[in-house]
Amino acid sequence: MPSPHDFPEASRRVGFSHNRLDRQSENRDAETLARAQADPQASFIVFIDDRVLVDIAPEPNTVLLSPERSAEFGRDEASTILLGYQEGLPVLACTAAFDIETLPETVKAVDLRSLAGGGSVPSDQVGAVAQGRSFLLWQDSHEFCANCGTKSVMALAGHRRDCPNCGRQHFPRTDPVVIMLAVDSDFCLLGRSPRFYQGMYSCLAGFMEPGETIEDAVRRETFEEAGIRIGEVRYHASQPWPFPSSLMIGCH
Repeated sequence: MPSPHDFPEASRRVGFSHNRLDRQSENRDAETLARAQADPQASFIVFIDDRVLVDIAPEPNTVLLSPERSAEFGRDEASTILLGYQEGLPVLACTAAFDIETLPETVKAVDLRSLAGGGSVPSDQVGAVAQGRSFLLWQDSHEFCANCGTKSVMALAGHRRDCPNCGRQHFPRTDPVVIMLAVDSDFCLLGRSPRFYQGMYSCLAGFMEPGETIEDAVRRETFEEAGIRIGEVRYHASQPWPFPSSLMIGCH
């Protein structure tokens, strides 16, 4: 049987969707994270603000930096998250405080949206970047318990936050978004945002609401945005979208 990552699914054809990491969700205790951080063969994906560091010295370019290379940019050990394993070796994500204007010529700070189109780094690394970025953004924006307001602590190698006061456990969220192409014979319905450059159009999209099916969300959003009622809805593909942590659900 082929690897689950090699099935010819439509979702594999879009940016941020190809991720070959073995997440090993059953192995995320503090000791496992410590061993991964100390592994001399570990790889680090390093983020500076909304950019990821890309080493352009090797061919192909890579976001997977060695422990020594990532340490040059002052990676934050406290924010480090274990993403999974590639060929048995740990891959982690972390933030760093470093002036991108002083980066060496062999390293670039790349905007994540520009990675989605592919080509600059291997596609499976782009998926790992999306995974790391969403987890780090969640950690940064959920420092305090939503139940009692106490400062929470990172747990499960970055995949949970625990409140030491009330005991509440907090998990990262993913926001589902429907994105759809309404088709009628040889015509399709597109829209445009005021921020788009001239001549640019896109599929309609919108967040799902609680208690709503994917199909109903597609119909509601199409009517809200275009005043058009549509009939049968079919699923096409999905795409992780790390801005900050959405799952785009493509339909037609």
